Amino acid sequence: MGVKEWLVSAVMSVYTGAKTDVRTVYGNSNGFEVKVDHQGSALSPLLFVIVIEALSREFKVALPWELLYADDLVVIAETEDDLIKRLNEWMDFVENRGVRVNMNKTKVLISGNSRR
Repeated sequence: MGVKEWLVSAVMSVYTGAKTDVRTVYGNSNGFEVKVDHQGSALSPLLFVIVIEALSREFKVALPWELLYADDLVVIAETEDDLIKRLNEWMDFVENRGVRVNMNKTKVLISGNSRR
């Protein structure tokens, strides 16, 4: 994606081994490790877009078969079998690279003539 190694290292340092303490009127607490959830960081939206864009460039066959918007994916196919095949290919592809897919949020829209 053209991101310089120094910038990758800088971002990684934000997430690796961060420690803090809590300052109160009674003094500071003992130091503890900061465990930021991946959705809890201000950098998360940008990092997510960069990762999804990189995955999309590697996977994409031809538009408009896959359309990305924020953390949503639209898979377009001419038949139900093709849709299932493309969705499974996409899911396998991203999950093999560490991205989790929530199938409970999956919706299917059928447009035009359908045999079912």
